[in-house]
Amino acid sequence: MSVIPDESDARSNRPQVPAADQTLRILRHLARRPAPIAATALARDLGIPRSTVYHLLATLEEHGFVVHLPQERRWGLGTSAFELAGGYARQEPLARLGRPLLAALADRIGESAHLAVMSGRDVLYIVEERAVRRPALVTDVGVRLPAHLTATGRAMLASLPRAQVRALYPDAASFTDRTGRGPARPAELRDLLREVRQAGIASEDGEVTPGFRSVAAAVHDHAGWPVAAVAVTWEGERGSDPAQEVRGAARMLQSRLGYDRR
Repeated sequence: MSVIPDESDARSNRPQVPAADQTLRILRHLARRPAPIAATALARDLGIPRSTVYHLLATLEEHGFVVHLPQERRWGLGTSAFELAGGYARQEPLARLGRPLLAALADRIGESAHLAVMSGRDVLYIVEERAVRRPALVTDVGVRLPAHLTATGRAMLASLPRAQVRALYPDAASFTDRTGRGPARPAELRDLLREVRQAGIASEDGEVTPGFRSVAAAVHDHAGWPVAAVAVTWEGERGSDPAQEVRGAARMLQSRLGYDRR
């Protein structure tokens, strides 16, 4: 009897290990929810039989990946899921996957490129690729800058829920200044982010460093959450707009992180 799988089976999109597929779908769904959820809602949302959901949740609970809240009759992520997130951060996949993409981007357009993540009201730069014969920038690895003044920050803020942006910037005291330019009140930031959403690209002109401009595009996860932003910075005027190149690099990083898969 042949043990070679039929070619039609190899082409099938059906998961080869259904229990593993269902388990991962449960974890992903819980990660996307703003709060714990009932098992019946999980079964309904994912199209998995309720008995199967209960069995999988019991196994996940045993290993610490989910926690049951009996008084609320709901399930949420457990400490083992948090440990996975910590391992993800330690292994630095964003920086490892982003660095070659940014190096290629800097080579193609001849300008310096960088990758940043949100950290409160700041952006934190995790990759910097300086183009040949281009001046040093303030966006070195490990540097933090006010998100509302940077192209990377604006790209990510524009993708956040509006309620979260309001919580980050509740009043004028929330805004810091570097060059006397940029939004200084919540209404000004709200208008600016609306423009970013419409354009699909963020920019800044002299708001971080006088005479320097940047454009940036966000990298999104499965739920549309901004996990990072890719940017290019240059001094003075350019003959061509690098926005399309930046968008392409952000989409490529998104794909390499696995966020284009459903």
